[in-house]
Amino acid sequence: MALLSLTACETTPPAQEMSDARQAIAVAKEAGAEEYAAFHLKAAEDYLDTAKKALDDGEYSEARRNAKHAKVKALDALKETESSTRQN
Repeated sequence: MALLSLTACETTPPAQEMSDARQAIAVAKEAGAEEYAAFHLKAAEDYLDTAKKALDDGEYSEARRNAKHAKVKALDALKETESSTRQN
């Protein structure tokens, strides 16, 4: 039974995770991450690109993992941007 659940999870495209990552990147960019947190923003975009490639290849587990990493890095970029803009 558990194996069936795990398999079902792996055969489902990570639509929500991809959407969450894209939204987090957009919010970070709107906040000014390109100027204040370019390193984290670039990492987020790279993870999202890798997730897109994995999704295209049907590697849903890898796509999901990379999309989650993209979201985390985008949130790091947002946090760093907010911290930098508060200091100015």
